[in-house]
Amino acid sequence: MTWRAHDARRMESVRVQLSGKRIKANGRIVAADADTNPAFAAYYDLQTDETGATKRLGMTVTLAERERQLAIARDEENMWLVTDHQGESRAAYDGALDVDVVFSPFFNALPIRRCGLMERAASITVPTIYVRLPEMSVSSAMVSYSSPAPGAGEGIKVHSPVSETTLTVDAAGFIVNYPDLAERI
Repeated sequence: MTWRAHDARRMESVRVQLSGKRIKANGRIVAADADTNPAFAAYYDLQTDETGATKRLGMTVTLAERERQLAIARDEENMWLVTDHQGESRAAYDGALDVDVVFSPFFNALPIRRCGLMERAASITVPTIYVRLPEMSVSSAMVSYSSPAPGAGEGIKVHSPVSETTLTVDAAGFIVNYPDLAERI
């Protein structure tokens, strides 16, 4: 899948392998210099477990002056080990099962698919590990999703630290259009 930003020179492309709710994804985000960010490239490798909860995210971000790596992994006790240029830390991140990455429409599909929001009407608020690009800062955030009854055609409403909008998703729960961020091409 590939997304193009609406009003910025930025793209994301990801190769996704599915097995039930399990996801293995390899992707990249490439962004030109803009008011919101310097030029950067981010490469990621994601794996979820059989329920669709994130098990591991590896990420490399390249800027003109440096390259940094980030590894986030969840253990059997639902504790997260975060390894970055500053070292290692271990935390619960409020019980998060999902990771969201700024500038990426792909990562919003994780809780949508895990909770089946493309198939049923529901409102959920999920603790999320939030990764900001290009600095790769990691924090905890609460993200809310609200889906209409199937066939209502209204899209899934999302409220996150950086937006409040209505997403259009396909039958598999992957984002087709994220207003003010990107659309799938």
